[in-house]
Amino acid sequence: MRLSEILDGIRDGAADSPGVMAAIKEAVAELRRNGTGLHALSVGEPFPDFMLPCPTGHLVERDELLEKGPLVVTFFRGHWCRICVAALDSMLECLPAMRAEGASLVAVSPETSGNALRPGFKAPPGFRFLSDVDHGLALACGVAFKTPAAYRSLLSRDKLDLGERQGSSSWFLPVPATFVVDREGIVRWSFVDVDFTRRAEPDDVLAALRALPH
Repeated sequence: MRLSEILDGIRDGAADSPGVMAAIKEAVAELRRNGTGLHALSVGEPFPDFMLPCPTGHLVERDELLEKGPLVVTFFRGHWCRICVAALDSMLECLPAMRAEGASLVAVSPETSGNALRPGFKAPPGFRFLSDVDHGLALACGVAFKTPAAYRSLLSRDKLDLGERQGSSSWFLPVPATFVVDREGIVRWSFVDVDFTRRAEPDDVLAALRALPH
């Protein structure tokens, strides 16, 4: 099943809670009015250098990863987000095909330490989960945004404390964004959409990897 079909099902389920959908639509409309994501990293630009911790505290560098091959970098809001989990699970299902193209998958999340991974999760070969401390990489990629008031109220109503999960009181989140980066560190394909109910299709990511020169 394509990811878009899975997300359609999640949206249909959320439609049974009018207050939830209203808050999401209001938040997305505000992000569009504010021009959020318009200055996101573009194809042909270098992907920002980074050194970010994995859940065990080991620091991982961009160039260390690129030495092994191209990267698929996807921004992940947190495990509290059903759509984020569905999108990442779909990417992980596609990981063997990505590895066949010599690529690695990197999920970047503002969540830190014990909040970063699901209990019992074991990262498969070729996958890294990194904590974007203080949203530095999301800001450098132009995909960070201040959570709109309507959506913040929705999260607070659900007892979700972003400050506790992120180790920061900024209430920033990343726009759904996925980048294919070649071995020279140049972005060759991207997906950026302020509507956080929509995500990059893994098949499209795989097609972009296969189009890279070998």
